This record gives sequence, structure tokens and C-alpha cells, in this order.
Amino acid sequence: MSKSATFGVIVGNRGFFPDILARDGREEILRVLEKEGYGSVCLTPEDSKFGSVETLHDANKCADLFRKHRSEINGVLVCLPNFGDERGVANSLRAAELDVPVLVQAFPDEPHKMLLASRRDSFCGKISVCNNLWQYGIKYSLTSQHTQAPTSPAFLADLKAFAGTCRIVKGLKNLRVGVLGARPSAFNTVRFSEKLMERHGISTETLDLSEVFGRIGKLADDHPKVKAKLESIQGYVPTQEVPAAPLVKMAKFGVVVDGWMKDNELAGTSIQCWTAMEEFFGVVPCTLMSMMSNSLMPSACETDMIGMIGMYILQLAAGDPSAIVDWNNNYGEDPDKAVIFHCSNLPKHFFEEPKMDFQQIIAGSVGKANTFGTVVGSLKAGPLTYCRVSTDDLNGKLRAYCGEGEITADKLQTFGGYGVVKIPGLQNLLQYVCKNGFEHHVAVNRSHYGRAVADALSNYKGWEVYHHGA
Repeated sequence: MSKSATFGVIVGNRGFFPDILARDGREEILRVLEKEGYGSVCLTPEDSKFGSVETLHDANKCADLFRKHRSEINGVLVCLPNFGDERGVANSLRAAELDVPVLVQAFPDEPHKMLLASRRDSFCGKISVCNNLWQYGIKYSLTSQHTQAPTSPAFLADLKAFAGTCRIVKGLKNLRVGVLGARPSAFNTVRFSEKLMERHGISTETLDLSEVFGRIGKLADDHPKVKAKLESIQGYVPTQEVPAAPLVKMAKFGVVVDGWMKDNELAGTSIQCWTAMEEFFGVVPCTLMSMMSNSLMPSACETDMIGMIGMYILQLAAGDPSAIVDWNNNYGEDPDKAVIFHCSNLPKHFFEEPKMDFQQIIAGSVGKANTFGTVVGSLKAGPLTYCRVSTDDLNGKLRAYCGEGEITADKLQTFGGYGVVKIPGLQNLLQYVCKNGFEHHVAVNRSHYGRAVADALSNYKGWEVYHHGA
């Protein structure tokens, strides 16, 4: 998945301010976008004065250009090298009807350039532009500082976050996901509302485990697809300690799930595990889920469909695989540290040295021979973004929390997939999770995109979002 984006660019201008600033500002912002790897769609000096937007005629030209590139544009960047024409910006966006995120940036003035020939007044112009966008009902994002030079580290960080916001908003449109199997009866936690998800543009396809097992029963061990899947499993993680028979079962399971996902155009899945898969099929689905998540088709266990949505959101933001984990243990007496854990289906992207093993928890009740297929090991140290999405059925809304921290280098002696995380103010976060009835699962990603997640879900999707540590 690409971490880049293409922005429509509106360069604001206002005639009684130095319009040469619009010319220079346009050139600078386009240079920055190109250097940072972003695409751009912008009026040229042949289309309007210096390629800027000031008049209604300019706005209509800009809207026409954006509509022609609708399929390419992930978001719109409004740049104000001078005060800018507030109506020109708003009219461009209204006429283009792109329904994408908008970031408003204003160039800073310099104290020694405050005479009429060189002053920008973008500081004031940004307030006016935002006021018009608010009047027009157009949603927009702001830079972390009111005015910022395009080359400043602060703006580049804002641009990165905004690109993540754009990818999330685009990726959540007309999303199709799948639930494989029934919710385990012991996991009331992972209940969710398909109807609320549908209202927010997320459609759910279901498949019963009996159908999966039936389709598997029709596959011969030497079927070309089964053999190919077996090779991909053995090439994914070390399997030397796993008997041949469970590996073949995993391969067949993978072939059936791959076909179901392709036929139904599914972006991600949640799968029943505990304990029907082990009792009646003889493997855990973890490796196949790990492989899917690692290939940017996120998969959550225990039919935690809405938890998988959190995985997908983080994946959209960062362009890298996400995992679903438990908030599982305290770590000594450090209030800002905790152990995250699963049995596990984490993608190998997270691990130092993953290997395939058996599921130690379930093995006690169904036998070791029926629980091969976990992907286990300690997590690599590095950045962390976490996100939990939940359907609030009582109030008819989607809600979420998110934030950032670090996966530490602390070592543990345990099993499954595990790591220690450090999150500033963790105790306050856990208070929020418990008081507001959130689930014990949380989606995690090896990145820092908390701001992008919060902006996309709250500002553009209209969900109730708590951004921890914002």
C-alpha cells in the first residue's frame, strides 16, 4: 500500500495584496510536494493569474480541473501565500464536489517585511477562509501552527498526517468486510452492530464455519492451489516443529478463505477460533490470519469485526500491516507500561524472529495436536499507534479512541506474540477504556499516525473520538 497521496492544490490570491507572493508561493508549495513524494493537481499560470484562485471565473476553472482528476485526488491543500480570496477558495471546493479532506495552510510573515509591497496578511486571511468554509458546510483540517512555511519541519509533519487522514477517509468509503464463523459464546466483548456499520458505508459479508469445512472437504491434498498455499505458508515462517498434516489443513483453509474474499471483494476479515476450529478441524487459523494481515488484508480473531476496522484504519494511515492485541498485563510498577499480547495471529512485520507453534492456552482443553498454527515471538521495539473502534448500539453511533506510544525493548519470558508498550498517561487511558465500556482488544501499528486517525474519524467521518495525549 502506498504511503503517498495526490492533492488538489488551491493557491489563494487577493489583488490588493502583493500577487507576486502567490506566484512564488505556488512554486514553493509544488516543489515541496514533489520533493516529499506527493502528487499535485493545480491551475497553471496559463489558466489563471500565476495559477492562483481569486475570481469566480478562477474558482470555476479550478473546480473543472479537480473534477477531471477526481479519481486521483485524495485531498485538497489550500495554500495562502497572501491573504487570499475567501470566496474563491470556498467556491472552488463547493463546485468541485470532491468530498475529500481539506487542509488550510498559511504562509508566515516576517517582521522586517511588513510594508505594503511585501506583507502577506495570510495570518488574517486564513481565519477568513476558514470562516467561509464553515459557512459553506465544507469540512477542513488545520495545520498545527496557524502559519507555517512549506519547508518547515512542522508543516512537513502536518502534511504527513494529512496524507494519512486522506487515505483513511478514502479507504473507508464503500468498504466490504467479512465475518467467518459465529461469535464465540464466551466473548460478549466482541459484539457489534452490522446496521450501524452499514450506515457508515461498511458492508459485512458472513460465512458459516460449516460451509468452510464443507468446501475444504472437496479439496484434494494435491490440488494445485493447496500445494501453492502450502509453499507460501512454509516460506512465511519457520515450520520445522509442525507436523505435515496440520500444515495441509492450514493450506486448504487458506485456499477457501482466499477464494471467498476474492469472490466477495472483501478488504479484511474476522474469524471464529475459540474453540470450534480446533475441536472440529484440528488447527488454529492464526498463521493464515497473520499472512493476510501481513499482506494488507487485516484479519482479527474471535469474530471481532469492528476491531478489524481499527486494524484497517491504521493500515490505511501508515501503509503498513496492523495487528489486533489484548491490553493484557501490567508491567511491573511502571504506570505507563503494559504488556500487549495475543496467542497469536500477529503479522510477522511485528516480530523479531517469528516461528510457527501450537496454541498453549487451548491445547490444555483440546490437545496440542489440534492447536498448531500460531505465529509466536517477541515484538520489535519501535513506534506504536493504537486504535479501537466500537459500535455504540445504545446511542446509535460509531466511536473510537486512539493515540501513540512506543514498543519498548523490555524482554519477557512467556508465549504467544508479546511485547511491552510505553504510553504516556496510560492509567488515564485505561480509566477511559473501562468507564466507557470499550473492548479488551485494540488494533496496533508500528507507526505514529494518531493525529491522522483522530482527524479522519472525528472531523470527516463524524465518529465520537477520544485522542489520548492530543
